[in-house]
Amino acid sequence: MGKPLMIMEDDDLRIEKLKKKLGIRSKVDVLRAGIELLEKEAERKEKIQRWKRAAALVSRTSREVNQAFQPYTRLKRI
Repeated sequence: MGKPLMIMEDDDLRIEKLKKKLGIRSKVDVLRAGIELLEKEAERKEKIQRWKRAAALVSRTSREVNQAFQPYTRLKRI
């Protein structure tokens, strides 16, 4: 058996509205759907942080490689 949650009256009304609006059977399912969305958002933020770190690590070498190709470009920058 699960543990009971102490939910404020306003929150309970919000959960009930969402339950009816989304056609979800129980309050717990509404809460689970919300937790799932929060988990996905947290994973997305973690991925973005990893991508930023990876981009920062390779940016210097990427810049060096791009500069190596600059003398061979037909478009000369002044």
